[in-house]
Amino acid sequence: MRSAALALTSLLLVPIVALIPARAEPPKPEKFDETGFVPLFDGKTLNGWKVSAKTGHSGTTKNKSGGKWVVENGAIVGSQDVPGNGGIVITEKEYGDFEVALEMNNDYGPDSGLFLRSTDTGKCYQTMIDYHSGGNLMGVYGEGIGGKPHVLNFNFKKEVTDIEIKEYKPFPSPVSAADWPKFWKHGEWNEVRARIESNPPKITTWIKGVKFMEFQDTEKRLADKGGIALQVHGGGDYTKQFVRYRNIRVKDLSKK
Repeated sequence: MRSAALALTSLLLVPIVALIPARAEPPKPEKFDETGFVPLFDGKTLNGWKVSAKTGHSGTTKNKSGGKWVVENGAIVGSQDVPGNGGIVITEKEYGDFEVALEMNNDYGPDSGLFLRSTDTGKCYQTMIDYHSGGNLMGVYGEGIGGKPHVLNFNFKKEVTDIEIKEYKPFPSPVSAADWPKFWKHGEWNEVRARIESNPPKITTWIKGVKFMEFQDTEKRLADKGGIALQVHGGGDYTKQFVRYRNIRVKDLSKK
């Protein structure tokens, strides 16, 4: 009787267990072909880069300075130089079709960005590094070109460990709000990556090797080439909070 009862219990448990959905895990990172990448930053100096005070984020100093950009512990470190005054640091060389990758370890608060095909006045396709409450990582924004495009699939909430999924049907967030704390590690170096091709461009972004956005523009909004830039946003007081970037490298995808 006991064995029969155990068998019956097992049969009854099967459909109950089957109804419990399997716990989803964050997606696995892609494996990238690193052939052809060259460093944009030597880890010691800002050789090959220049600070621009020509953007709208440098208005506090009447465009006399473009924020504070230094090299510390093998990283480019940026902050406002006086309260409210930001700017960009931009490559001296211009690029057309390319893929850029870097590691970031920013304080949670400053608004930053990775600029693609940027002018020295900051007009660009920005892959967002709005690392603050209400911000986003690796969505695409038309900086200085009318705010178009503006596509994203999540926003940060009050804490960096919490995100709110935004409905973007062309490319939904690959990581759920529940899995975000396991996926993103604040206070550590995390890689972000962006690729821009053609004009009107197709822009693809990744966070820690996971594709987060794929966007095809329908208008030609900028020149075929421009610089690669990093931003510290104007406004507020972010003189004592910092953005940090290292291992910055680029692969030229332009047809020879």
